[in-house]
Amino acid sequence: MTTFDAGTTTASTPESAVRVRTRFAPSPTGFIHLGNIRSALYPWAFARSQGGDFILRIEDTDQARSTQASVDVILQGMEWLGLTPDEGPFYQMQRMERYREVLAQLKEADLIYPCYMSKEALDALRDEQMAAKEKPRYNGLWRPELGKTLPTVPDDVQPVWRFKNPTDGVVAWTDKVKGLIEIANAELDDLVIARPDGTPTYNFCVVVDDMDMAITHVIRGDDHVNNTPRQINILRALGHTPPVYAHLPTVLNEAGEKMSKRNGAKAITQYREEGYLPQAVVNYLARLGWSHGDDEVFSTEQFLSWFNLDHLGRSASQFDDAKLRWINAQHIKFTADPTLAVMVAQRLQFEGIQAEPDARLIGVCALFKDRCDTLVVLADWAKAYYSPALASDEDMAKHVTQDIKPALASLADKLDVSEWSKDAIAAAIKATLAEHGLKMPQLAMPVRVLMLGTTNTPSVDAMLALFDKKNVVAKLKEA
Repeated sequence: MTTFDAGTTTASTPESAVRVRTRFAPSPTGFIHLGNIRSALYPWAFARSQGGDFILRIEDTDQARSTQASVDVILQGMEWLGLTPDEGPFYQMQRMERYREVLAQLKEADLIYPCYMSKEALDALRDEQMAAKEKPRYNGLWRPELGKTLPTVPDDVQPVWRFKNPTDGVVAWTDKVKGLIEIANAELDDLVIARPDGTPTYNFCVVVDDMDMAITHVIRGDDHVNNTPRQINILRALGHTPPVYAHLPTVLNEAGEKMSKRNGAKAITQYREEGYLPQAVVNYLARLGWSHGDDEVFSTEQFLSWFNLDHLGRSASQFDDAKLRWINAQHIKFTADPTLAVMVAQRLQFEGIQAEPDARLIGVCALFKDRCDTLVVLADWAKAYYSPALASDEDMAKHVTQDIKPALASLADKLDVSEWSKDAIAAAIKATLAEHGLKMPQLAMPVRVLMLGTTNTPSVDAMLALFDKKNVVAKLKEA
């Protein structure tokens, strides 16, 4: 586990003078899905494209909802996709002493104050404001000001600590996606940065982490836009210049809803189990909010050479399962056959089928990959070469008829004495057709059904050449 030296903080310097440092900071409160992982892909790609550093931070302060299983999915998913961090993972729960140290600095500087308003009183205040059609917000009751008399401190309420947000002026930043954003400080109430038990809150921890880790670019979902002005004010109060922000539009599911586990989103690791190539998923995710001309299919290396923050889209992107499968199919076609053979062998072995990534399996991958949109489909084709294929009763009855069995036996005899190559097999098939007065489909269909359990295969000679000769001859004779 990586540790971080909080004593190595450096004040921010002009953007052009610093090494790019980005971060991905997920909360392990649910299984990370495609929409989440895009918020890791872009900061990773930007750091790589700029020769900078990519940091992984696990924001696990919500102990009631955080789980190790969710952490594992984050780590496994990022490893599978190749989104390797240069530093981390860092866990916020292991940095509590550092947060308390900065809280003490803020207290000493009179930048925070204790607020004794109970939860019930705060809820009542918000209900009253909403009834009056006002924005619900804390009213500054316990904020100390010159000449103001504070209420009597109650005996039965442990205070939260609130940050003294500036009361005038605006918070402004030029977002790399959304452009200039300005929020009046008068619209922001005093943020709670520590709970009654002293535990720091999310917005405070994020600020300390970004400050300590010298983050130069924060690339994250636009659900964080409302947090940004608060975080900027805390950073400035601590004497630091804010990083560059890029807030990414939401990823929608196929129904047009925000992608979430509740709305049926799958854990990123499930795509690995379903036979997707990591480079295909990276390719597809890259296009969910970024573009490079009309390029649809590209390698990870091309993506990194092209990526910048200037071509991030401003509109929400919609997930399309069919498009993802198409992208995956293209990457399977482009992947070297020996590489595919290794991955298919692993899948077959997982199912208890022993297969080495040798010349035969490489040949199987070469022959069938154009028909496959996932590795699962490719492995299913390969199974018949390592375990008996099971044809349906319907296909057997339709194609392996009594009338065709003499031709199958004749083909078996010719193959038994022929050289075992695609051309020799083709010659034996041609001779059998002539001998029995048959057309190719009449003989090819039963051969396909017997050997692969289906009528839809590549050319019969190429398909048979990858089988063991004795196996083919025996199958045809047994028919």
